[in-house]
Amino acid sequence: MATTRRAHTVWDGNLLQGSGQVALDSSGLATFAVSWPARAEEPNRTTSPEELIAAAHSSCFCMALSHGLSEAGTPPVRLTALAEVTFQPGEGITEIHLAVQGEVPGLDRDAFVKAAEHAKTNCPVSSALAGTVITLNASLA
Repeated sequence: MATTRRAHTVWDGNLLQGSGQVALDSSGLATFAVSWPARAEEPNRTTSPEELIAAAHSSCFCMALSHGLSEAGTPPVRLTALAEVTFQPGEGITEIHLAVQGEVPGLDRDAFVKAAEHAKTNCPVSSALAGTVITLNASLA
């Protein structure tokens, strides 16, 4: 069964001095301030599209890796993933770096790296961002 999730943004003003609020409509969990300075300079307690993409990517990647490991008979105890999305004004998103550390009993480093690479390539968010260079570091705890 397909699912659709919604968020919306209300933006006031021009790009450089304006600001907005992005709301997570489907879950109703939060509304976040968003602005150009948060995107191109320092966050100052304001989010950006790239931070939201990083959150989506790290969570999707963990789900895909957890599923793959479980399907292979080595379910993880814990996975901790970081996604770093690089934004270059005038160019856009130039790269994404994923780093994951896993606690997976009975799995060696090479098998973990292979599973992490598979998850990186095949998680739905990675697929949606396929036009962007995505790199990965994977290690066991």
